[in-house]
Amino acid sequence: MGKFTKWIAGGLGWAFLGPLGGIAGFVIGSVIDETNTTKSLGSKSSTTTGGYAMSLLVLVAAVMKADNKVMRSELNYVKQYFIKTFGYDSAQEAVKMLKDILNQDIPLYQVCDQIRSNLDYSSRLQLLHFLFGVASADGRVHERELDVIEVIAGRMGISQKDKNSIKSMFIEETGYAYKILEVDPSASNEEVKKAYRKMANKYHPDKVSHLGEDFQKAANQKFQKVNEAYEKIKKERNLN
Repeated sequence: MGKFTKWIAGGLGWAFLGPLGGIAGFVIGSVIDETNTTKSLGSKSSTTTGGYAMSLLVLVAAVMKADNKVMRSELNYVKQYFIKTFGYDSAQEAVKMLKDILNQDIPLYQVCDQIRSNLDYSSRLQLLHFLFGVASADGRVHERELDVIEVIAGRMGISQKDKNSIKSMFIEETGYAYKILEVDPSASNEEVKKAYRKMANKYHPDKVSHLGEDFQKAANQKFQKVNEAYEKIKKERNLN
């Protein structure tokens, strides 16, 4: 059994209710068949890894459906991304669940509202990072996918600066390093240093330690991007 099945079977918590719970109902059956575990699926606890994993799958499905068609190549890209992040067995399970979710109507606004009400801000930032990662897995973020991610970010209560910061980790437009640090290119050296410390704290993997080791490890990618952006700016400015 891979990690995704364990996470979902281990308890959806708040995600068992509302629109996410309705979507999860189609996935839970196969999870129960494989694990014979039902005792904690309906737990109403706070943030759980299972609830977070279900949120991730539903939002990924919404992004993939953005252009009204799902290509096999897209599924392969998602699978490869999940293999890199969670391992082969978990990626297999995640894609199987994802296929079930892709066949359903996703009430995106309601799903995002539920996530915003139940997930802390750092966890929502990590969800957004995953979505950009999946969307750019084929080397570029398609316009319709970007539009859906923009809607998701806004509906989940992600600030414009934080959304642009994470977006710039995947789309290297002019001044992207400054956007990652959420500071203007005209900022002083001291302001750049202050911005770096602030963003390093905001994106530190420990902020999502409650989601479990795998998601905490994945969060390290954001942290590394902040460090890379700062090193780029330091090099440009000859800072020590």
